[in-house]
Amino acid sequence: MARRALISGASIAGPTLAYWLHRYGWETTVVERAPELRLGGQNVDVRGAGREVARRMGVEDDIRAATTGEVGTRFVGRNGVTSAEFPAGTSDSGGATAELEILRGDLAALLVQRTAGDTEYRYGDRVTAVHDDAADGIAVSFEHGQEERFDLVVAADGLRSSTRDLVFGDEAEIRPLGLETSWATIPRTATDDDWWRWYSAPGGRSVTLRPDPHGTIRAALSVVTPRDRATTQRRRSPDEQRAHLRDVFTGAGWETERVLDAIDLADDLYFESIAQVRAPRWSSGRVALLGDAAYCASPVSGMGTSLSLAGAYVLAGEIAAHVDLRDAFGGYERVMRPWVERAQQLPPGTPRLANPVTRAGVTAFGLAVRVGASPVAGRIAGHLFTPPAEAIDLPDYRHLER
Repeated sequence: MARRALISGASIAGPTLAYWLHRYGWETTVVERAPELRLGGQNVDVRGAGREVARRMGVEDDIRAATTGEVGTRFVGRNGVTSAEFPAGTSDSGGATAELEILRGDLAALLVQRTAGDTEYRYGDRVTAVHDDAADGIAVSFEHGQEERFDLVVAADGLRSSTRDLVFGDEAEIRPLGLETSWATIPRTATDDDWWRWYSAPGGRSVTLRPDPHGTIRAALSVVTPRDRATTQRRRSPDEQRAHLRDVFTGAGWETERVLDAIDLADDLYFESIAQVRAPRWSSGRVALLGDAAYCASPVSGMGTSLSLAGAYVLAGEIAAHVDLRDAFGGYERVMRPWVERAQQLPPGTPRLANPVTRAGVTAFGLAVRVGASPVAGRIAGHLFTPPAEAIDLPDYRHLER
């Protein structure tokens, strides 16, 4: 009889793990708190080891077919004039815009579609209790449904994982980076193009517009905040956030007023205090952490999706390679943790360097990107824009497939 795995979270890491566990003979169930697959979200990069995992899954061409069409990054001034531009990367890992750029929701849909025939997906439910003390499996309780037993439970439900908290309590540190970002989908206009346009305004504010393949534009508003705000501030409602954005961004310049007006009507407004997750361990008994729930590197790292894809691949492979889950989890950490630690080492000054607070800082930042875009400095800039996506040798587990 096949062993049963419960995976909490149907975004990137969860469905990828389900795919690989099924290849190794496991019966997989994914539970997702949202009432249906969440198709929203901004651009994500598939780089380096993450792209290699996509190749081994046979989905690289599907990702390429669904890319956003973003041709690179342009930094613009208050009047919209471009001060510097960086074309999209042409390798597995290079560039601020990766060669493979896809919307988070489009990638999740692709992965769920790839696994739907082999994995049970339960939407509109969540794990409420985990008791890993039974000889015949882990007892799991759900908000809507009867208690069930599984041989493995994996928390892959994001930065603020509720499943992680049930098992690990507050052991994992959520470390704010001092930046709050709001994302929304807004109408595309005749003035929009296929560049990622970035505008910085004094006060630690930035406004970015990015193309998507659906005829709309993905907008983001970011502002520097005290680093402890994520732990001290009450979560705002969407309407409260809209009012807050008006207070912070009105008069910032460029396309800001257009974005604020569109966000008033957007039904997919999402906002988050950008943070990293530092967990001293990624497993307890027969429960493991995966993706952002284990080691969120933050959106500014450019590594979140690649870490999720590769982490799911390695976790499943180590489980297939070992009889005892404790040995498997140990192997998972040995392979992944050095890469995770490198991915979480952001460049000095991140994210404040790219979100200057003073007018002088905005001027200096503009000068820096202009210099970085020059032919002489191109190689240096390319290095700075390239996350360590290939800094891992992926093991080969193909001999373990059934």
